[in-house]
Amino acid sequence: MKINLKNKRALVGGSSKGLGYAVAKQLANCGAVVTLVSRNEPLLKKNISELKSLTGNEHNYIVVDYNDTNNYKEIIGNFFKSNSVDILINNTQGPPAGDVLSVSETDYENTFNLLFQNTINTSMAALKGMKKNGWGRIINMTSVSVKEPLSYLALSNTIRSAVTSWGKTLSLESGKYNITVNNILTGFFNTERLSELNSEKAKKFNIEVDEVFQKMSDMVPMKRIGEPEEFGYLVAFLSSEYANYINGVNIPIDGGLLKSM
Repeated sequence: MKINLKNKRALVGGSSKGLGYAVAKQLANCGAVVTLVSRNEPLLKKNISELKSLTGNEHNYIVVDYNDTNNYKEIIGNFFKSNSVDILINNTQGPPAGDVLSVSETDYENTFNLLFQNTINTSMAALKGMKKNGWGRIINMTSVSVKEPLSYLALSNTIRSAVTSWGKTLSLESGKYNITVNNILTGFFNTERLSELNSEKAKKFNIEVDEVFQKMSDMVPMKRIGEPEEFGYLVAFLSSEYANYINGVNIPIDGGLLKSM
């Protein structure tokens, strides 16, 4: 089975590094023309150059700050006035860590805008072109914590659950237009975000960062943390014609971490 995304256009959020860029790279390798989205313009330029050298295609980027929801809505709205995409990957930077007793009402409001409102704004803008074309893929990058909450990620647990439920609800409406909407429940992956979270945990418990990573790996039945390219393979499949009949599902990619059925 060879995944062919030639002539498909993709918009990938949070794609300057980490899982977002791993997804963008895999979609590009499969033939898609990719628009990267992030606030880090130097990294975006570097990534665009790398993707062009890998694929020979011209790719694009948009500079946004996901923390400024109103400005983000304006920028993304302007993009969709003259562009459409076939594949939308909803992904932003993660909210601050913290347990449920340490985060404030303002933290919840900011995280709602960051994770939920930005996803809605982007998806609603992208759906117009997808409906016109009679084909589309919307993939929301959420977390295993929507099924089994992680105590140190109260904000993420809460708002990503809303994104996941919204994605399922949208799938009920979009299927008749040949647009699928799916959620990926992300486990532990070797990214800068995970390193930052583990550094905070190491300081909190006064242990070495390597010990935190080891304990995390031991939690996973496969006894290791995932690599970003492994995540990219799943997204590429869900973005392809092979996934035409996969709609409205929550797919964990976690090495078996989740214990629920």
